[in-house]
Amino acid sequence: MSYDLCLCDPVTSERLVLDQPHHMRGGTYQIGGTTRASMNITYNYADHLYRVLPDPGPTGQEGIRSIYGLSGAEAIPILEGAISLLGDDVDPDYWKSTEGNTKSALTKVLALSRMRPDGVWRGD
Repeated sequence: MSYDLCLCDPVTSERLVLDQPHHMRGGTYQIGGTTRASMNITYNYADHLYRVLPDPGPTGQEGIRSIYGLSGAEAIPILEGAISLLGDDVDPDYWKSTEGNTKSALTKVLALSRMRPDGVWRGD
């Protein structure tokens, strides 16, 4: 299982695209990069996400789902705060549930928020 996150147009709900392809890797990724403003995060990180993102967002849910319904701009300080609470123990095994792996994934979500602050986070 995983979380499929994407930034969407606030009016049409269509997935947003970027001017240039990104090569951010999550649980799934596109070889050669993608222009989609999206990220996949393994559910293996859920315990860490629930710990550092405990406040319910617009959907009334915690963890990564707490940013669903927020604009990229609104999500930035929330993601920065969560990232600051995580350690740096990145493991080369993406699937291993470490704080560092979770931090790496959230850093990519933060980067997408900065690229398209006008978009609204949707997912699952």
